[in-house]
Amino acid sequence: MKYLLKNGTVVSGERSEKLDVLIEDEKISRVEKNIEDCTAEIIDVSGKLLFPGFIDAHTHFDLEVANTVTADDFQTGTKAALLGGTTMVIDYASQDKGGHTLKEGLAKWHQKADGKCSCDYSFHMSIVEWNEETEKEIDDMIKEGITSFKLYMTYPAMLVNDRDLYKILKKLNSCGCFAGVHCENAGVIDALIEEAKAEGRFGVENHPLVRPDDMEAEAVHRLLVIAKQAGAPVMVVHLTNQKAYREIMEARARGQEVYAETCPQYLLLDDSAYSLPDFEGAKFVCAPPLRKREDQSCLWNALARDEIQTVATDQCSFTWQQKRLGEKDFTKIPGGLPGVETRGTLLYTYGVREGRITREQMCRLLSENAAKLYGLYPRKGVIAPGSDGDIVVFDPEKRSVISAETHAYHTDNNPFEGFALHGGIDKVFLRGTLAAKDGKVVKENLGTYIYRDKKQI
Repeated sequence: MKYLLKNGTVVSGERSEKLDVLIEDEKISRVEKNIEDCTAEIIDVSGKLLFPGFIDAHTHFDLEVANTVTADDFQTGTKAALLGGTTMVIDYASQDKGGHTLKEGLAKWHQKADGKCSCDYSFHMSIVEWNEETEKEIDDMIKEGITSFKLYMTYPAMLVNDRDLYKILKKLNSCGCFAGVHCENAGVIDALIEEAKAEGRFGVENHPLVRPDDMEAEAVHRLLVIAKQAGAPVMVVHLTNQKAYREIMEARARGQEVYAETCPQYLLLDDSAYSLPDFEGAKFVCAPPLRKREDQSCLWNALARDEIQTVATDQCSFTWQQKRLGEKDFTKIPGGLPGVETRGTLLYTYGVREGRITREQMCRLLSENAAKLYGLYPRKGVIAPGSDGDIVVFDPEKRSVISAETHAYHTDNNPFEGFALHGGIDKVFLRGTLAAKDGKVVKENLGTYIYRDKKQI
């Protein structure tokens, strides 16, 4: 199929320019002024912004956690992602502890995702045990198109100790790869939880108290000291607060290669949500927790200065019934929030329209930087000849209000309930196919597994 998008404004990480775009089969063939092609279906996109398809490099679909499974699997989750302009997700495959291999983890996640995705997809590989066999498998993962990995400094089932953290980072760097790291101090968090329970404090309001910003900042500091010793680049995922941010900036000042990611919830929600009556605060439980309003300001300022490279979602959705599993003990509340459907519209409404960031920065944060970091550029992350026909037709004047009654998630709650949006998704093209239009997925299960190269940033 051939489409000619006429009279739109093409947005890249560097500029916005009024250009026509010709899509032929799965690829973009021309990006020029005044294209004429009588064999193409012409779509007038006057007044619209054309972004390269958004890439969400941090999702958790069909994940077993806290004795339950996320409400959205790859089928429902990628439909919601597509409706939000996301044409590719990078989820997390995981090795299991107890002698399991990376290959087994990858096969498990392929079984969850293959044939069920409505946007393109890939995986990071979570390493939870480090031994000679795991080390040998790194090259196997690269051959399978996996060039980024995930490490956890918290959660007993995922925790990697400092010794192995150093060894893994050094090995990954020798292979031209890097890790994204969940930074929280597991030991102190466990101690704070023990104290809370001993004092009879089991309510949701204790969640941010047992996972304080100091314990995120400490873990970021420790990670960066270890990474410096290993001579390795790292990504700090879901950065939440100004103390942790300062650790990153100090490491960069020392010459370290450090990347950072944050999420819409840390830009727009704050920890007052945990004090809502009638257990409503459970809907906002995630790790790390929501922080203070001053932390939001810090993150927005960092985005404006290009000091944070990507805005992802950490998508991890649960129904109200699932959240109520922790009604008598806040530590049993499944942690995570949905976000793939509204990441772009929230960032445009509360970032671009309010003058906090430019639309070119929005393009970098949602598309271009992720493509370069995760070995996808220029196949993805840019509207250019030869790139995949992944295009978001964005209407800057469309208005709506976020509601659980109308969202596409397989959940009955939304942490951004009632947020007004000024800007919306009109159409989404996935590899040259019109896949979503007017708030509906019109072509399902078009997603394919994408083999990734090494970072290009």
